Amino acid sequence: MSPRRPEVGDRFRRFRDRLAAHGPLLPTPSGHDAATGLAPHNGNGNDRQAGTVGPDSRPPRRRGGRRGGGGEELRVPEAEFTSYYGRPVLKAPVWKWDIAAYLFTGGLAAGSSLLGAGGQLTGRSVLRRAGRVTALGAVSASAVFLIRDLGRPERFHHMLRVAKPTSPMSVGTWILTAFGPAAGVAAVAEAAGWLPRRGLLGWVGRALPPAGHAAGLVAAATAPALATYTGVLLADTAVPSWHEAYPELPVIFAGSALASGAAVGLLAAPPAQAGPARRMAVAGAALELFGAHRVETRLGLLSAPYRSGRPGRLLRAGRLLTVAGVAGALLGRRSRAAGALSGAALLGASVATRFGIFYGGVASARDPRYTVVPQRERVNARRTGVDPAAD
Repeated sequence: MSPRRPEVGDRFRRFRDRLAAHGPLLPTPSGHDAATGLAPHNGNGNDRQAGTVGPDSRPPRRRGGRRGGGGEELRVPEAEFTSYYGRPVLKAPVWKWDIAAYLFTGGLAAGSSLLGAGGQLTGRSVLRRAGRVTALGAVSASAVFLIRDLGRPERFHHMLRVAKPTSPMSVGTWILTAFGPAAGVAAVAEAAGWLPRRGLLGWVGRALPPAGHAAGLVAAATAPALATYTGVLLADTAVPSWHEAYPELPVIFAGSALASGAAVGLLAAPPAQAGPARRMAVAGAALELFGAHRVETRLGLLSAPYRSGRPGRLLRAGRLLTVAGVAGALLGRRSRAAGALSGAALLGASVATRFGIFYGGVASARDPRYTVVPQRERVNARRTGVDPAAD
C-alpha cells in the first residue's frame, strides 16, 4: 500500500512554519513581508504575530486599484477615433472632373429642353429654338464625358443589354438613350426653314416641324428624370456625404437644371420674350439654395466637407452667383444686357454647385473620420434607443 501523499494544506503549513522560524524577510515599501504579504512584528502588542493568517493581515484593497502599493486606478482609456495607419476606410471614387462636368451638362440639357417646350407651347420661337439647340449640344457633351469615363467607348452599348430598375446607373443609361434622340430630332427640326420647298427635301422640310413638336414634348417629359437621376446615383454609393444627403441631392440637381435652362433663355431671348425664363430662374434658384443649405447644415459631421476646402468655396460661390443671377433677372427685366449677365451668373452658379457637391463627396471618402464616427453614433443610438436624426 503506497504512502499517503501530503495535502496542499500540509505543505503550506510546513512552509509557513519554516518562514516563522527564520524571521520575517525584507519588508516591501508598503510595510508587508515580500514573501508572505504579512505585516512585520513591531512589539507593541496591537499587531498580529508573524505567521498568523487572517483577514487583518491582508493589505487593504483600494477602490479601483490594486492590492498593496499605490492604489492606482486601472481604468480603460476613452476610445478615440483612429483608423489603420490613418488610411481611408473607403476607396475614394475614381471619377475625375469629367464626371462632375457630366453632372452639369446633363442638368443643362434637361433644363434647356424644358425651356424649349415652354417656348413651343407659348409661341415664343426664340426660346424654343435656343432650348432645343442647347439641349442637343449639352446631351452630346454628356455622352462624350460619360464614354470618356468608361475608358473604352464600346462599353457603352453593354449598358443597354439589360434594364435593371434597382440600379440608378442602368436607369440613367436608358433615360439618356430616350432623351438623346428626341432632343436631336427637336433640334434638327429647327433647320426646316432652310430646306428647299420642292422635291424630297421639301417633303422633309414639311415633315420636320410636326416631328420636332412631338420630339420636343418627349424630351421635356424625360427631362425631370434626366435632371435628378444623377443625384440618386451619387446617393446610392457608399460615399458618406453623398449617401447621407440622399433626400437633398435630387432637389439640388433639379433646381440647378432649371436655373441653367433659364440662363439659356436669358442669354438668347429679348426681354419681351424672356418671361418664362425669369420664372424658371426663380423656381430653380429656390430649389438649389434650399437643397444646398440643407446639405451644409443637416448632416452633422458629414456636412463639414461641404463647408470647408474647395467644396466649400465652390458652394459659396454658387450661392452668391445664384442670388446675383435671380436679382439681375428680376430687377433688370427690361434690359437685354442685365438679362445676359444674369444668365451668365446662373450658368456659373450651376457649374460651381455641381462641382462643389462632387468634390465634397470625394473629400468625405478620403477622410476615415467621416466613415467611422457616424457608424459609431448609429451603433450607440441603437443601444440607447435614441434616433440621432431627431437631435
